[in-house]
Amino acid sequence: MNERLNAVLEQMGRMVIDGSMGTALKALGADLDTRLWTAQCLIDRPELVETVHRDYFRAGADCGITDSYQASIPGLVESGYREAEAEEIIARSVRVLKRGRARWWEEEGRFQNRAFPLCLASVGPYGAYLADGSEYQGRYGVSREVLQRFHRRRMEILLSESPDLLLFETQPSLREVLVETALAEELGADYWVSFSCLDGSHLCDGTGIQTAAEALAQDHPHLVMLGVNCTAPKFIVPLIQALRGVTDLPIAVYPNSGAVYDPGTRAWTGDGSAAAFYGYARSFFAAGAMAVGGCCTTDAAHIRQVVRARADFLGGPRTILRKYGFPPGSGGTERRQNGHTGESEDKAERAEIYRREGTGGASSASCGGRPLCPHRHGEAGAGHPEDH
Repeated sequence: MNERLNAVLEQMGRMVIDGSMGTALKALGADLDTRLWTAQCLIDRPELVETVHRDYFRAGADCGITDSYQASIPGLVESGYREAEAEEIIARSVRVLKRGRARWWEEEGRFQNRAFPLCLASVGPYGAYLADGSEYQGRYGVSREVLQRFHRRRMEILLSESPDLLLFETQPSLREVLVETALAEELGADYWVSFSCLDGSHLCDGTGIQTAAEALAQDHPHLVMLGVNCTAPKFIVPLIQALRGVTDLPIAVYPNSGAVYDPGTRAWTGDGSAAAFYGYARSFFAAGAMAVGGCCTTDAAHIRQVVRARADFLGGPRTILRKYGFPPGSGGTERRQNGHTGESEDKAERAEIYRREGTGGASSASCGGRPLCPHRHGEAGAGHPEDH
């Protein structure tokens, strides 16, 4: 297993993933009604992206996902940026997260008994670039070579900024995942795969979830985590159970809030509240998930509920929330005035990473990208789902 991932899981017992980038950016006043979606903020307002990352760490997230899901070289070039500018925009997504992580750690995290958060470099599917709804089916009608060219350079750019893992997320197609993972293996990069599913047993392209997991069981030594995101929470427990039946890898899930999008009214309906999300998260841990977070229409309040659910699952809020530096009952963070003692070599190493990154954060310029989905990263352009 990846050493950094293993360190977080060992220290925290279970890992809390962050929530939607787009929902949080929208709450901060960002205009996401562009083809580039949340990545537009990497160009125009990178400070907002950094604020979102810091808010999720403050809420209790043990890892952050870069704002690169929609940021592809073809998409950025077609939006008017030169190729070199597109590459810089993609790289910036990692630097912005790392800068936010370093600042949060210096101001709060190092005073709590928290793990130094992971930086996950998001790699979205080809369909997110097409922005025609095909990211929900994974059937693009393009060759393997086209997919290789699309993904390789973006992965190389992300890896040049030294994230902890690549995250192939919202993946609707086993065929595309096999292309992406083959490239990651060639590049020697650790990665996790997160599928999007249409029900409790199938990917969006119709492939059985167990078939997909079995296809990754051999010749994928750099695969360190497997799971599901951008999927209705009601399907998550059976998906976890199906995965546990065929893989020993740790399972990670970060579904939508529970609200349902109506394309006719362009509105979300149903109970997607943070309070309801607590029950979902508790059931996911009980089913065997090693990491839980949120996708479409989730925010920091939902992630605080995941922290509470983890505490209850691992042993009760009085002991666990205090151990992790959170006041019982609030699910939020609270800076400990007396710091903590007994820091291990592992924590010292993470502190050194933070010190190095604290002076080398993202540039003041910016750039980015987005998908069609009411997915974790935010909202679509005109005529598309309004939130993520």
